[in-house]
Amino acid sequence: MLVKLCTRPAVRRCAGTSALALALLGAGLPAASGDQPEPDLSRFYRQKVTWAACTGPDMPKDLQCGKVTVPLDYAEPREGTLDVALARYRATGRPQGSVVLNFGGPGGAGVPELATSGNEFMDLTKGYDVVTFDPRGVGRSSPVSCGEGSDEIAALADEDADISRPQALFKQLRHAADECARNSGPVLPHIGTVNASRDLDVIRQALGDDRLNYLGFSYGTRLGAVYAAQFPGKVGRLVLDGVDTLAEPLSEQGMAGAQGQQTALDDFLDWCTTDLGCPFGQDRRAAGDEVLRLVRSLDENPVPTDFGGSFSGQDLVGAIGQALYSRQLWPSLERALASLIEDGDTRRVLAFSTGGIGLPRGDGGLIDAEDVPADNLPAALMAINCADDPDRPAAARLTKDLKELRAAYEQASPVFGRYRLTQLLMCYGRPKGTDFIREEVRNVHSAKMLLVGTRGDPATPYRWTVETARRLGPSAVVLDNKGEGHTGYSSSKCVHRKVDDFLLYGSLPPSGSSCPADAAGDDGTSDTTG
Repeated sequence: MLVKLCTRPAVRRCAGTSALALALLGAGLPAASGDQPEPDLSRFYRQKVTWAACTGPDMPKDLQCGKVTVPLDYAEPREGTLDVALARYRATGRPQGSVVLNFGGPGGAGVPELATSGNEFMDLTKGYDVVTFDPRGVGRSSPVSCGEGSDEIAALADEDADISRPQALFKQLRHAADECARNSGPVLPHIGTVNASRDLDVIRQALGDDRLNYLGFSYGTRLGAVYAAQFPGKVGRLVLDGVDTLAEPLSEQGMAGAQGQQTALDDFLDWCTTDLGCPFGQDRRAAGDEVLRLVRSLDENPVPTDFGGSFSGQDLVGAIGQALYSRQLWPSLERALASLIEDGDTRRVLAFSTGGIGLPRGDGGLIDAEDVPADNLPAALMAINCADDPDRPAAARLTKDLKELRAAYEQASPVFGRYRLTQLLMCYGRPKGTDFIREEVRNVHSAKMLLVGTRGDPATPYRWTVETARRLGPSAVVLDNKGEGHTGYSSSKCVHRKVDDFLLYGSLPPSGSSCPADAAGDDGTSDTTG
């Protein structure tokens, strides 16, 4: 569900979508079964990747880029294709194949993320080419967008939105979904984790690996679990860090997310109000009220941005939510909020949720990085989440439950509740998502998988690690990280070491073993530079 965040300001990974963007969905389904013949996919599995230096001003010189071609629809592989963007750092030691990374989201583009945070994974180049990709519908891989429909839906998160007229609300949702479909092109009905997993297997084969070695963060754990269920015999060394739920409906996920983010915000304010530079002052009790007052003020009177649009309170909520997943981002968040409050400068806050500019192309080929739609990340997040969720309450049920839902979400978090409820509503009127994940991803008979759960994770609760391990069965080995923050690989030296030992050498810790929280100061919150 939620994403593993890096420590740089321009975060491309997020736990929740902006209220300014949503997406239609498609229920990507596994290959035909029963008496139906399997489609011929041999031409896709005969590919080899052609690598070349990545182009662009922000690309490291040693980062190589390539692509694979996959069917738009695995059930009808002759009906169209799309290209999936890849990037890699070459192995520096004796190569033993590739390890594929997914940074989360859903909707996070892997290629720019590896370009900017590759240093975190250089230890893995001792034995692997370190590879990542932009999943279908994301980044340069036929990105989805909602275009102008995103502006229309922004009002749904407004505190004054009239929920006493639900039919008008549902009409808005259907119209916004139509805009998403119009702006996204043919990939939209075929987006989702089930098809992304099949793309991942094509990538594995194109890399020349008999088995998939994989490190997935947050939503990337959902993708990894689905892959293990679809291709159990192809699982190599697979690590899931910040484990997503495979069973809870979006309504419960949203509630858990709101609660977790509120807890993280409270922790941030505890820290911020001890600093003279905190834009909310040094009175801890008043600081919480000031945050809520700022959000409501921006919802009532959005401020202009340098990019020609406006910045609302719900945009601020989304940006804050991203920054809260790592304590290392807190100093940057403090400075960004100070710039916003004192100078009306949105640039630093926007840096937490930027995703590019431009309009998508629908021919299935890779698009230029500068042409990725500005709303691609949140549009893809909602498209994929809806495609993965089979629940579609009817209008009558939503009408009955809407007031109660809003009250429950706002009780979970006065800051993030409305934002999270908006995400839940975005699936209304779309086709039901696949039930494959909820029903079929269980009792996986594959090689051992390492699942890392962090006790103080604000995005993916530790209980999801335990529940997912139970669903996956004896193949799942749990590492209990006693620290805080979203995911453990980048925030815990112990987790980092144990994950590397497993991926590089096959050394798996005993299930139930733990890593202590790092000592104070190791998380970077004392840093005030930059």
